[in-house]
Parts: sequence; structure tokens; C-alpha cells
Amino acid sequence: MIYSEKAFAKINLFLDVLSKRTDGYHEIGTVFQTVDTHDVLEAELRDDAHIELTYNISQDYPVESDLVFRAASALQKHGGISRGVHLHLHKQLPLGAGLGGGSADAAAALRLLNRLWNLQLPSQTLCDIGAKLGADVPFLIKGGTALASGIGEILTPLPAAVLPEGFVLVIATPLCAVPTKAAYAGIHPSGETRWKKFLAHCPHPINPLDPNFDLFNKFEESVLPQYPQITALRENFMHLGAHRTLMSGSGASVFSFFSSEICAKKALLTLDGTIRFGTVARFADFC
Repeated sequence: MIYSEKAFAKINLFLDVLSKRTDGYHEIGTVFQTVDTHDVLEAELRDDAHIELTYNISQDYPVESDLVFRAASALQKHGGISRGVHLHLHKQLPLGAGLGGGSADAAAALRLLNRLWNLQLPSQTLCDIGAKLGADVPFLIKGGTALASGIGEILTPLPAAVLPEGFVLVIATPLCAVPTKAAYAGIHPSGETRWKKFLAHCPHPINPLDPNFDLFNKFEESVLPQYPQITALRENFMHLGAHRTLMSGSGASVFSFFSSEICAKKALLTLDGTIRFGTVARFADFC
């Protein structure tokens, strides 16, 4: 029997880089939000202990380095499981896009295999395992809306973010990819002032279209000068009627808010040929 799990993407409604740590990582302050754009992970039990991972689209890296494979291996070891699994990933989310695609796939693997192997582990245990795979994985195990600090692993759940009636997002990725290391290399940490101010005035629930909401991404300062395609995409969105627009994560994707699905689809059609991924999306609160 084949089981499946959706791997939901994330965007960042606020993202600041506060400081650089002695271990080389950076302290951040962010608001994570899952959206209903997703990959799909399928799983079928094997009679042996082997973990197999296949794809709908060939990937150009060793399967053993894939976060899905690593998540499955870590969970199998943690649970002392003697049965293996065949995993098949239907990949849609782009790489190097700031949407957390690889982390979302790993989170889906942990949720799915926790059920399939009948481990019945609490979500916090899955988050602890996921944190060793990537800073975004714990959030993407739970989804919804959350504040995050540290390197992204310290989570505070928030009430589900809201949009005015009829509003949707367009998420698009230009014809470039931004390596996370390159984004961080040019960053000048902000300190804690803006983050503390954001926390003091953060509404519950968040409405990112409220003009008083600090829709902000520190990485735009270091990434946009290096990648004019992202700047052009942001400008195109505004010319096409977006109400607000922002780069997600360390790039390269941009998300924008439109007043209706019809307007959003028209904008997306206009961008054809200038993007490698595009979709109309809504907020998702799946846990």
C-alpha cells in the first residue's frame, strides 16, 4: 500500500539577521508562514531494511545527501526499525529559492514515516531529529505561523495569519538561484533593535497587508544588488497590481499579494518566460 504526505513550502513575512555567532552561524529573527504550494512524498514499506528514494524528476546530487533520505535514515535509527521503505518524491518546489523545499521534504518524511512505522513519536521528538538536518525543518514539521529565533529552530507558535477576503499570493522564482552562503556572505547584521520593536508591536493574528506591519527581509540588502533578476521581478509585481511584495528567505523567490485570484493569475501569465517557477497560493495551517 502506498501512503503520501504533502511537503508544504514556507515564506518569511519578516526576516532580520541579528548577529554572527562564534560557530559561524547567524542569529535571526523571523516569522515563518506555510503556504499551500507543496511537493508530495509517497512511501511504501519494504520487507528488508533498505531505504530507497526515487524522484519524478532526476536530481543532480547523490541520493544519500538528500534531506529526505537523511531524515528517513535518522528516524529509522532512532526508532530501531528493522523494516525499510521505498520513498518517491514528486518534486515541484524549486531549489535555491528561499521556500524551504528541501527542509519541507524532510519534514514530510518524518511525519509520514512516524505513522508508517507506527513509532507514535510526539512532534517535539520529530522536531529534535529534524533540527539536526536543517534549521527550517522543525517549523515545517508543524507548519502554520510562528516566530523563530536562534538559527531558526527556536519556535513560538502564533495564531494563524490572515489576509483580507479574496486576497491571494503569487509566488515566483526568477531564472536564478541564490546559494545561502552567498546571501550570508554579504550581510551586515542589524543587531536586535528592529527585531525587538517588531516583537513589541507584532499583531495577533498577523495581517501582512496591514500598512503598519513590518514586512521586511534583511537579505534584500545583500541579495538584490547581486541578482538584478530578483529586483526586476519585484518591480514587475508592483507594476502588475501587487499590494505588497517581498523576497522570501535568502532568495530567489518573491511573493506578492493580489486582491483576487483572477488578478493573480493574470500577473503570473505576464511573467511567463522570466521565471522558472510560479504559482498562486494561500496560507496553510496544517497542524
